[in-house]
Amino acid sequence: MDRAEFESALRKLRSHFAGTTANIGCLACERCERSSDCTFCIECRGVTRCHYCTGCSECIDCSHSQRSTSCLMCSHCIECERCVGSAYLVLSSGCSGCNYCFGCVGLSKKDFHILNEPYDRQTYFEITGRLAKQLRL
Repeated sequence: MDRAEFESALRKLRSHFAGTTANIGCLACERCERSSDCTFCIECRGVTRCHYCTGCSECIDCSHSQRSTSCLMCSHCIECERCVGSAYLVLSSGCSGCNYCFGCVGLSKKDFHILNEPYDRQTYFEITGRLAKQLRL
């Protein structure tokens, strides 16, 4: 096999994969595409080992998340992107090891933050409860 043969075969393989929407090893997932080893996900695309997620794409090892993209090992996140090892984040991006952050960007190992500012637990839930209703989350 020479370079031209390899590149031609690779183009064919990529073209074939691009047209495939099948899931692999998923259980009770609905309207998902290109997902693998997931359970009870709905309308997810390209997720791996995710459970009870809805509308997520390209996430790995996440659970109970909604409309999140490219997250890794996150749970109970809503409309987040590129977050890692975090839980209960809302509208956050690029956070790592965080819990209970709302509208945060780029935080690491922080809890109870809104727009990257710290709050005590009670105040956090008071503010985010109101915001979630107003934002219809």
